[in-house]
Amino acid sequence: MTAPLDPDMFDPVCPSDLSPIRFGDKWSGMVIRCLRAGPRRFSELRVPLRGVTAKVLTRSLRILERDGLVLRRAGAGRVEYALTDLGRSLLGPMDTACAWTAAHWDELLDAREGAGPPATG
Repeated sequence: MTAPLDPDMFDPVCPSDLSPIRFGDKWSGMVIRCLRAGPRRFSELRVPLRGVTAKVLTRSLRILERDGLVLRRAGAGRVEYALTDLGRSLLGPMDTACAWTAAHWDELLDAREGAGPPATG
């Protein structure tokens, strides 16, 4: 049995639009990280992703499934989500992107605070 997900595994500002690197939609990267240690039920994913609604989490899971990154398995009155090999191959690049963002967080904050409103086209 897989250990329960830590309710505080993500910083309260996650997902942050401050990071210039995003994997999928707003929540997909965090869903992938939640599935790192093994399959999870929908209700388990909601614990560390407490800022996401059920509707949005369902949409993210469906997109990840459509893209071949997550597998939905149903059986015995239970539905679980697990990373596919393709989804698991994203963990290394995601770790690198997270480390880069953490190393440059103050610079990203400074740039964002010093910038004016986004240009309109």
